Amino acid sequence: MIIKELRGKNINFEIIVIDDNSTDNTSFVYKQLQQIFKEEKLLLIERKGKYGIGSAYMDALKIVSGDFIVILDADLSHHPKYIYDFIKRQKETNCDIVIGTRYNKKGGVSGWGFKRILISNVANFLAQFLLFVQLTDLTGSFRLYKTKVFKEVIQQVDGKGYLFQMEIIVRAFKLGKKIEEVGYVFTERLFGKSKLSANEIYKYLVGLLKLFWAY
Repeated sequence: MIIKELRGKNINFEIIVIDDNSTDNTSFVYKQLQQIFKEEKLLLIERKGKYGIGSAYMDALKIVSGDFIVILDADLSHHPKYIYDFIKRQKETNCDIVIGTRYNKKGGVSGWGFKRILISNVANFLAQFLLFVQLTDLTGSFRLYKTKVFKEVIQQVDGKGYLFQMEIIVRAFKLGKKIEEVGYVFTERLFGKSKLSANEIYKYLVGLLKLFWAY
């Protein structure tokens, strides 16, 4: 779908991959792609440790050049075919952020067990209920931002990991940023394991309470 719609159009883009010392040869494969395509279009940030998603975003912001940022997981849990829908919604509404949601009529989850689905739903419900944010998916990471808005909001975010995704949207919502949602189907990765742990859940709950008292 996205290839059909964009065929023949001059689209300016860059792809930034942040590799936190992964053991799956991500950097090696990406460097091979850089030799095939233009290296200035395929940018790579290699980091020597596991520094977390928040700092990854901050490092990417140092080199990003576009007016819009699309963030997605590189394991195909977030299928790139939905990027067209994000761009279309942004153009239609001139919103600041487009959230990919798993929890509206067009969204869904494939490959999760009951426990993971329960955790995700409870995490979203608590954030919606306590913080009065009327969005259906606060914990996902498949999103489109206006670059200037992302840079503004991220400066106020303290949380890391699972909490980070929720906090940045809550902060943006409370700042009055216009946020739209696009449904998509999340597909569990075929290889590797989720980084969600009991410690991450604890940090999320603590961070949620801090935001509750702040607002």
